[in-house]
Amino acid sequence: MTTAVTIYHNPECGTSRNTLAMIRNTGIEPNVIEYLKNPPSREQLVKMIADAGLSVREAIREKGTPYAELGLDNRDLTDEQLLDAMLKDPILINRPFVITPIGARLARPSEVVLDILPETHKGAFTKEDGEKVLDADGKRIV
Repeated sequence: MTTAVTIYHNPECGTSRNTLAMIRNTGIEPNVIEYLKNPPSREQLVKMIADAGLSVREAIREKGTPYAELGLDNRDLTDEQLLDAMLKDPILINRPFVITPIGARLARPSEVVLDILPETHKGAFTKEDGEKVLDADGKRIV
């Protein structure tokens, strides 16, 4: 199935890998953008964050990044300053962002992506850590 689904992906990230696998479990082959190699433009980043209903600060990744060393925990920093840092060092962009015709989400945890995918899942889905997300009928396990 071809549909306009884009994932800003980091193949080193388990959450990102699980999200990509859930998208593919619907029969969709998404546009995969490895954002560390091909970061979004400022305009794209601002739109993704807004469309996902997040603040700029909520879209910053702290773990495994130079967040603390760069002093990004300073609450006096403006959104523009935070965006500058994210664009200068894309590892600071939290992941994975997914954009579909239904909406945009920061898929953390990865099953959040199910909110913006069509219900065309091809059976059960289990995350890398063994957590079951979809049953044999492709229905979400609560």
